[in-house]
Amino acid sequence: MIKVIGLGPGSLESITIGTINILRNSSKIYLRTEKHPTVEYLKSEHIAFETYDNVYENAENFEDVYKFIAEDLINKEKEFGNIVYGVPGHPLVAEKSVILLLKICKENSIDIDIVPSVSFIDAIFESLKIDIIEGLKIIDAFDIKSHNMDDKTGLIITQVYDKFISSDVKLALMEYYEPDVDIYFIRAAGVKEFESIRKIKLYDLDRQEDIDYLTSIYIPKGSKALYDFKDLLNIMDRLRGNDGCPWDKEQGHESLKRSLIEETYEVIEAIEAKDDRSLAEELGDVLFQVVFHSQIAKEENSFNINDVINGICKKMIERHPHVFGSVKVKDSKNVIQNWDKIKKSEQGLKTYTDELKHVAKILPALIRADKVQKKASSVGFDFDKVEEALDKVLEEYNEVKYVYKSNERVKIVGEIGDLIFASVNVARILDIDPEFALNYTIEKFIKRFAYIEDKAKSAGLDMKDMTIEQMNKLWEESKNK
Repeated sequence: MIKVIGLGPGSLESITIGTINILRNSSKIYLRTEKHPTVEYLKSEHIAFETYDNVYENAENFEDVYKFIAEDLINKEKEFGNIVYGVPGHPLVAEKSVILLLKICKENSIDIDIVPSVSFIDAIFESLKIDIIEGLKIIDAFDIKSHNMDDKTGLIITQVYDKFISSDVKLALMEYYEPDVDIYFIRAAGVKEFESIRKIKLYDLDRQEDIDYLTSIYIPKGSKALYDFKDLLNIMDRLRGNDGCPWDKEQGHESLKRSLIEETYEVIEAIEAKDDRSLAEELGDVLFQVVFHSQIAKEENSFNINDVINGICKKMIERHPHVFGSVKVKDSKNVIQNWDKIKKSEQGLKTYTDELKHVAKILPALIRADKVQKKASSVGFDFDKVEEALDKVLEEYNEVKYVYKSNERVKIVGEIGDLIFASVNVARILDIDPEFALNYTIEKFIKRFAYIEDKAKSAGLDMKDMTIEQMNKLWEESKNK
């Protein structure tokens, strides 16, 4: 039998009579650490114990420490029978070694008894006069990066052991809270002779001189924070509500199609301009469109934002078996092959033609052509050399020359399409994005056109009054510049 006891937050008043009786009547007592105010009392009572403090010095991380402690306690139980394991606070509050020990005891069919005690969280409640019914989230400092912050509840961060950890905590919190938000620095809560609770600014957290293993921090509910995803959902709900915006309430999936496309293009424009501030703003606009469509679907009892998030998470996990599973890959090319294979299976695409047909028709024609050609190329249907693709462009060019004077409009459209499609093939083989290439040329055209107009104005001319020869001469000048 392993009895796990808590030594309370540090004051003598917080040690339970049950815990004291167990300590006085046990011969094999093991403490996780001697660095706790209550330990001095145990020494004064001549209660013999051993600690695991030396393990901290040799282990590379805390996980290794907790694993060693749990496994060693199992061995000691097998050797001595009944043993006692003591930890600071309450055994089930921010005590990972106990959680691991419970798991191993279950696997080995070893009896374990958790003896309740006062936790340091109780001491914080008392010192700060917190009513937990208003909502409270408790996070281990070592695990803070895996948690979402939430200003709708109070937040306690435990085990802020030193300045390095406090610096990590500060940086993690500043991704959500304003740097000058007021927080409470708490040291030795419940131990009157050592207790220090004071209000500081978040940016000052790692500058406190008395940070140690008894340190926690508290951020009150409603503290100044950045808006989060839940706020966005609430805003969308309000806009579509009875007292919301008339325009927003009128919208549906169909009416918003163009907005989504426009916002996406604005994201691309911000990327090409290398404008991070605009990129953040435009990505927000795209996110709003996703939330907008999800809200409409929720109102129609079709799906909601949680379905959207769950779906994409599931898809990413399934399509990255080399990350979330046991599949091995050599390089990014191998990743793409696996991705396409999984995607084909998910979407029920049985033939290569099915894959070509599955490329979205709503895509800009240059992008769609490029994607279709790449899929055809993956099965070997492609030119061996770029020169062959260039010859195909000439062939299509001559076919346009042959038909463009005729009245066969459908045939002219077809031949123009063939010429453009052949040009996309050349770009693809040369590993050039045709959409980017064409936009590059458009920008170049506009700049040269502007040069002609500026020169014309300088000469007191209107472009409409110029001859094509005059304009071509200035065009060549602009090329040289």
